[in-house]
Amino acid sequence: MNSCSENHQEDTEKSRSVGDATPQKSAQKKPDHLSKDEQLPPRRPGLENLCNLQRLDSSIQVELKYATKDNFMKRRLYFDIDSLYLQEDVAKRLVKVQRYLKQRHPGLSLLVYDGVRPLGVQQQMWDALDSIPVRERVKFVSNPANGSIHNYGAAIDLTIADSTGKPLDMGAGYDDIRRIAYPRLEAHYLSTGELSSEQVANRKLLREVMRSQYFYNIPTEWWHFNACSRAAAKKKYNILQ
Repeated sequence: MNSCSENHQEDTEKSRSVGDATPQKSAQKKPDHLSKDEQLPPRRPGLENLCNLQRLDSSIQVELKYATKDNFMKRRLYFDIDSLYLQEDVAKRLVKVQRYLKQRHPGLSLLVYDGVRPLGVQQQMWDALDSIPVRERVKFVSNPANGSIHNYGAAIDLTIADSTGKPLDMGAGYDDIRRIAYPRLEAHYLSTGELSSEQVANRKLLREVMRSQYFYNIPTEWWHFNACSRAAAKKKYNILQ
């Protein structure tokens, strides 16, 4: 099976060969004045077998949190991943979710925070929470010894954004390990007034549109959705080291 990046290249080559008389611009030379930090390192081996989500649907917004310092680790974790990658069949399902959301709410869009995650990064996250007992830690970060579904490119962290790109209010932020972020405790926090009806409705909308393509949520993170079980991912996909 071709990756979507390969499909994109084939489509581009076909479009150039059919009635395209416009002279092609010569390839731009990479500036040699960029600092070492500004130059992208070689792409991590294994990504070529995954799908670049925005090449399938550029209307899906992406904010790759672990390529920034805006995450619970407070530091950049992705240095050789510059785009959002998923397994191709998973990415195609997410595109259908976007279309379903747009049909129901034209002004809204998916905003994706994370897709495939290298196993080495999973280990860093696991180690950073070593003060939390294992039985509690696994509610937030999968044990790298078992592999996360993220490591296979079959899990997505995301929210919904409005027409200005602002995320809808979910009552708890991304990577929030407090119990108020637990989908299973929403009724409790709604009854105490710590979650509003609008915040719960926003979470329910996210779950509804994701379920339209059989993605399922986990009980402790409103933003995390799996495309399949860990056992199925192990059989079907390769892990990204």
